[in-house]
Amino acid sequence: MQAALSCLLAFKRIGIIRFARDLGLVDVDAQARRMLDLPAAGVGAESLPDLFPELIGNEASVRNVLAGKRTALHLEYVNRRDRQGELRFLDLLVLAGERKNEGLLAVEDVSGKGRMLQELTQQRHELLLYRNAVHFREHLISEAILGRSPAIEKVRRMIRKISRVPSATVLLSGESGTGKNLAARVIHHSSMPAEAPFVEINCAALPDNLMEAELFGYEKGAFTNALSARAGLLQEAGNGTVLLDEIGELTVPLQAKLLSVLEERKVRRLGSNREVEIRARIIAATNRDLEREVSAGRFRQDLFYRLHVVAVRMPALREMDQDVLQIAEHLLKVFAIEFKKKSVRGFTPAAQKRLLNHSWPGNVRELRNCIERAMIFTESQRIDADELTLLASRRNPARSLEIPPEGLDLEAVERQLIEAALQRSGRNKSRAAQLLGLSRDTLRYRLKKYGMG
Repeated sequence: MQAALSCLLAFKRIGIIRFARDLGLVDVDAQARRMLDLPAAGVGAESLPDLFPELIGNEASVRNVLAGKRTALHLEYVNRRDRQGELRFLDLLVLAGERKNEGLLAVEDVSGKGRMLQELTQQRHELLLYRNAVHFREHLISEAILGRSPAIEKVRRMIRKISRVPSATVLLSGESGTGKNLAARVIHHSSMPAEAPFVEINCAALPDNLMEAELFGYEKGAFTNALSARAGLLQEAGNGTVLLDEIGELTVPLQAKLLSVLEERKVRRLGSNREVEIRARIIAATNRDLEREVSAGRFRQDLFYRLHVVAVRMPALREMDQDVLQIAEHLLKVFAIEFKKKSVRGFTPAAQKRLLNHSWPGNVRELRNCIERAMIFTESQRIDADELTLLASRRNPARSLEIPPEGLDLEAVERQLIEAALQRSGRNKSRAAQLLGLSRDTLRYRLKKYGMG
């Protein structure tokens, strides 16, 4: 019977350790020695807690097992590394021994099951991280791009779709100050790994020769003062994102070289014959009308179509209606912290009206400067209208009107003017009211009067 039991324990990879009431070691069998990498003679430990520190704090429970007050004590997946550095998992089961005041510790090797459980746990954590990353991306898109107007909601929807395709080339257009740089960063961070670099290149900041070196890199001796080789920013971006800001400022020769890089996804450094693969995503931004630039011969048509894979137009601030107030409130909170003026809590109704009635030719950049100036000088809890320094809006000079001899239909003329203002403003009623010199409520009344919606 004893031989059969020993064979069963060896088959199940279970070793036995005998210990005394004071938890001192009495005997360790050969199977347990192999599992714990113990020498054939001696143990190198005097007590059970010396051998298994996991039992420290459980001494009373072990003694209750020996006294018959408890059936057993079970510890699962105790881990150890063997001499080869491989992680092993052990189950420990404390039982009362046949001899009085003596206990048995059964040690079972459950490494296969433990590794499988560890892998499942890791996969569960990776799934949790992925879900959190998705939540972060949605939060980033919602929180970084402020506004609830239809124009900005359209931008937000497009960025959500773009974030699912991290390789697509994107062209951001819009007036200066509309947040193209911010949109590029949101696209990057919502679609790329956290460690992926974001490289911004201002195409209007450098002359042609330096811009080419910055973009493509150069070899040692390629030109005067090229004392060492340097990788270009397109290569340095790796698997990240390259923002080509003010792409419309590139000269035609550089446009041709950039087109070749985008088509082949390879770049050749100045002074080198070897091509290097480019893996970065390309986002281009411009405040110019590139289609008009193509018609005028200042921008290559083939490069325009290569960049125009996904086009996102950033709306002007005057097209965002009540969003002006939301962005202004956000900027106020930012400057309240920066200038240590947390007592400033908002705008007076007169200030809000002034913010809404201004045309904002400089867009969010102009709004930011306006709020910053007001926060510097205000001493009140709310910023008033006279504390907002606004540049005069440029308007068309008044044109003389003549009444024809047969007279005219004033209501028909008014309808035509309202329709023209709506078309010019992209159907934005607040902007149309500004163009006509009316309040929004007055324009709404006239629209209702003429059945124009």
